Amino acid sequence: MRLNQSHLTYCTNVHRGETWAETFHSLQTHTLAIRRLVCPNKHYGIGLRLGNRAALELNDHDTMREFRRWLDKNSCYVFTINGFAYGPFHGTRVKEDVYLPDWSSPERLFYTNYLFDLLSQLVPDGMEGSVSTLPGTFKGFHPTPEALKAMRSNIWKCVEHIAHVSQQCGRTLHLGVEPEPLCQLESSAETLHFFDRMRGEHPNDPRLEEHLGVNYDTCHFAVEFEEPGDALAALVNHDIKISKIHLSSALKVRPTAEAREELKKFTDDVYLHQVVVREVNGERSIYNDLPDALASEVYEEGCELPEWRIHFHVPLHAPAAAPFENTNDHLLGVLDVLAEYPTICHHLEMETYTWEVLPPELKEQNVVDQIAQEYEWTLTELAKRGLASR
Repeated sequence: MRLNQSHLTYCTNVHRGETWAETFHSLQTHTLAIRRLVCPNKHYGIGLRLGNRAALELNDHDTMREFRRWLDKNSCYVFTINGFAYGPFHGTRVKEDVYLPDWSSPERLFYTNYLFDLLSQLVPDGMEGSVSTLPGTFKGFHPTPEALKAMRSNIWKCVEHIAHVSQQCGRTLHLGVEPEPLCQLESSAETLHFFDRMRGEHPNDPRLEEHLGVNYDTCHFAVEFEEPGDALAALVNHDIKISKIHLSSALKVRPTAEAREELKKFTDDVYLHQVVVREVNGERSIYNDLPDALASEVYEEGCELPEWRIHFHVPLHAPAAAPFENTNDHLLGVLDVLAEYPTICHHLEMETYTWEVLPPELKEQNVVDQIAQEYEWTLTELAKRGLASR
């Protein structure tokens, strides 16, 4: 939906759908139901998730024409696409496979270029379009220097493609790499270094600043224990575009015996839930997945406990219930910055994709009602800061 100076949506990666038929069915059932609850009388923005198979199927001329007619009929528009997950994202083991193919492979380049070809046909006149993508690769794949060079080369080829497509369609399109724990880019410092390398390899080329930026996921940066004002300032002062902001929240907890037992409810066989541990002396360690942290970290009774932050997206509107807290403070800190500098980013997307694997007490509602409540929470916080009208 259109806000004062930006657009807000939720990411449809919360719904199952690997084929275009499945994706379109979710839009017709879930997304329209959400629209009726939160935005019945205004144009409604959609944050589209397209895997490779759905993208190829939507590229059919008649299929695209039907989809555009459906958008017009229902007063909907697409301004952003989630291009992180290339393959299946629900109902099967995803884990580290979500980072494959990574940016060292031509398949990732072809897929992302395809998304921009589609987006150029969907974004309304006078509006920017964004695609979010994985931050290079997963560190656990142990990429070689040659693979990292190929990664940068493929991202640059994508930038060239985006610039060409933008010129053809008359709209500004941009790619946002999404830093995430244990990925090649997981912190603001590593992101600055990556952009410096790109600029060194392509000096004084304005296409880099215009068409490549960062998708700032508030869950991911919070898990890394970054402060929102510092992280955003570092990126913006380095002339890095904030392509999109993912509004998301992580779990945080002091790992008491009770908390560790409750955390077992959040283990699943589908997604990777990286855990960053900060000791009382400030030292940090990181675990690939929640079961690894639960199995490895043992504390003596009576000792001062560290803080755990867990990459598990929890509903924005859900109140923190002991023994858990959430990282909504980081998200709200980002909104505070945005209130002061509203032009640094125009695309906001709620991204609680974990509904299917939430513990029962966090999914008592159906997914439509949950997302509608996330909209209510988010719009209230935006209105407090003058970023939306209520």
